[in-house]
Amino acid sequence: MLRRIGRYLAYLAFRLLVCFVQALRLETCCAGCRALAWVLARVIKLRAGVVDENLRLAFPHLSDAARQRLALEMWEHLLLLVVEVAHARRLIHQANWRRYVVLRGAAQPLRLLLSGRPLILVSAHYGNFELGGYVLGLLGIPTWSVARPLDNPQIDAYVRRVRGATGQRLIPKKGGYDQIRAVLQEGGVIAFLADQYAGSKGCWVDFFGRPASAHKAIALLAMEHQAPVAVVTTRRLGSPLRYEFALEALNDPLQGGPEWQSVRALTQWYTSVLEQAIRRAPEQYWWIHRRWKDRRPLHRRRRQAA
Repeated sequence: MLRRIGRYLAYLAFRLLVCFVQALRLETCCAGCRALAWVLARVIKLRAGVVDENLRLAFPHLSDAARQRLALEMWEHLLLLVVEVAHARRLIHQANWRRYVVLRGAAQPLRLLLSGRPLILVSAHYGNFELGGYVLGLLGIPTWSVARPLDNPQIDAYVRRVRGATGQRLIPKKGGYDQIRAVLQEGGVIAFLADQYAGSKGCWVDFFGRPASAHKAIALLAMEHQAPVAVVTTRRLGSPLRYEFALEALNDPLQGGPEWQSVRALTQWYTSVLEQAIRRAPEQYWWIHRRWKDRRPLHRRRRQAA
């Protein structure tokens, strides 16, 4: 009982915070994000060790001051991302989405969708991926996104309603494999965030010059269902709620290519494409994740690198 009450109080606090953010002008929120980011990065130093280590591994040429500046910009981006999601439903709709989002390279995926073939969208914790799914719905492209349910069921239900406002539906990360296969068999669109650590038994690929474990499921599903893989990003273009939704690259199994020779080759392909996109705006990437954990024994590292 106490646990349920605690969760409900957390949900009320969360909804009040959302209402407060929505009541403020976007410019006011932007200034607040800048101030709070400074507190998180320079005073509280939230996950400062992890962020600095990741930046040092990804960009070994950067000075200490440059890494600190990039970490501060990352926190500002993350806070602003939350604000943008809170404002998006009120501000962006079918009649005015072009005011907020620029499309780049969307013709190819649209042709594939009209053909009735399944499509796998691959992205990362980069830019405003939540806004990307929202905009696809406005364009009349309903997607299924694979995500872990939130621990608080009331907050999770609210987030699902927000995501589903334009047709985006969720499949649980654990236990959803059969549902994913069913969607692809029916010619649907599945979206994955493909930059999460997959454990020592994952598919080991190169990411920013270091081995990183990636999930094998994306490549396996693409090969099983002959589904094209499209790497997409939603990158902020300077000001809040001004984004470029871009097709970074598309790989179709019907056209062949070395990427379809193995799970590792296909996983390395989309990982490299994501890396190139992140390098264009590294402050918009979530450096708070421990992406380069490697707990494999030395002999396994050598064998899998061969």
